[in-house]
Amino acid sequence: MTLLGVNIDHVATLRNARGGREPEPVAAAAIAEQHGADQITVHLREDRRHIRDRDLRLLRETVRTKLNLEMSVAPEVVRIACDVKPDRVTLVPERREEVTTEGGLDCVKHRKEVARALEKLRKHNIAVSLFLDPEKPQLVAAHELGADMVEIHTGAYANARSARVAEKELGRIEQAVYDLASLSITPAAGHGLDYWNITPLVARFEYPRLAEVNIGHSIISRAVFCGLGQAVKDMKDLIMRAART
Repeated sequence: MTLLGVNIDHVATLRNARGGREPEPVAAAAIAEQHGADQITVHLREDRRHIRDRDLRLLRETVRTKLNLEMSVAPEVVRIACDVKPDRVTLVPERREEVTTEGGLDCVKHRKEVARALEKLRKHNIAVSLFLDPEKPQLVAAHELGADMVEIHTGAYANARSARVAEKELGRIEQAVYDLASLSITPAAGHGLDYWNITPLVARFEYPRLAEVNIGHSIISRAVFCGLGQAVKDMKDLIMRAART
């Protein structure tokens, strides 16, 4: 079964836009869990543009499923993760000028930095996932580094402007999932997934199956019109139906 991780970063983005207290990310996490989320995902960026240290610590105390912390390999953030101890850390690339994460982590080029962060996180018994493009050298490097999971960057698939390009990108993701299975690494996926492109992705795999997908912006956007609980439930239903096809 493919699990659903709900990213609540943009609830914090909305709160921070006015500098007030609402909407509350902790409350959003609770609603998401009540309506089918299997995991809560947040990204503690170095510039704290949405999730803040206070949010992370409260979420660690209140999340009842699993807490997945996306973060860079910056030493300060690694120290915070080791202190808070989320269920999993997902290492991602981060540039201050980007609107959202623009690609996978290059763990070939930045192998030493990634290895250093992995070592510190392992000492605190924190599982580690790497957010990677579906490229064989990156996946092999993840295996050599000892990653527990790889979240495949699905941005190129999500942004495809034609059925032909979407099918090509699905093929790349599919190959990456098989490569990860051969390397004994759990496959996941995320970035740009929505209510239209999630079904072809999840239905593509029977064995090995994607262990989880992490989705944020699309769910929070739909929540504006139908409420967060219904938005999460709708996505969960799509995933469950796709997994049965």
